Amino acid sequence: MNRFYQVLLIVSSVGFCWLAMMVLHELGHVLNAWLGGGSVMRVYLHPLAFSRTDLAVNPHPLLVAWGGAIWGCLLPLVIWALVWLLCRPQSYLAAFFAGFCLIANGAYLAGGSFFAHGSGDDAGVIMANGGLQWQLIAFGVPAIAAGLYVWGGLGPKFGLGPARGEVDRRGAVAMTALLLLLVAAELVLAR
Repeated sequence: MNRFYQVLLIVSSVGFCWLAMMVLHELGHVLNAWLGGGSVMRVYLHPLAFSRTDLAVNPHPLLVAWGGAIWGCLLPLVIWALVWLLCRPQSYLAAFFAGFCLIANGAYLAGGSFFAHGSGDDAGVIMANGGLQWQLIAFGVPAIAAGLYVWGGLGPKFGLGPARGEVDRRGAVAMTALLLLLVAAELVLAR
């Protein structure tokens, strides 16, 4: 059995989701910075590095720090809903992305709350500015659970279980193209 398209779909989906999750996470920081009267100096996105948003002025660091995870969870859900409305057969790809973002952002804050003391990551900034560990866990655990719930039943779409390696080849090619476009855009913009 040829599993080329299955592997292509899984690898490109995970790669795309990782990079796109960081884009939306940083967009959340930017949106909340603007909402709080802050000024963004630079958003760093590179396919081989962790993303970050540097601010010139940040009058509300707590608002900005929460923005990454909150928008990073909400925007993928909106994207999933739009894809479901416009292109239902391919909505499993958007569902996988939404689940990925929920799990990643939830784990980032919940897990980060145990190592945040004095760190410059979002959990550290939140806790340094009055946020409590239980709040990060209360956000993170339900986000992770929701992500796992969204992923429930998607296995056959990725050739797992009864699908025995069969996947939508157009979906595999589309995800690969999206991944390559995102990598190229990040390499160009990171200069």
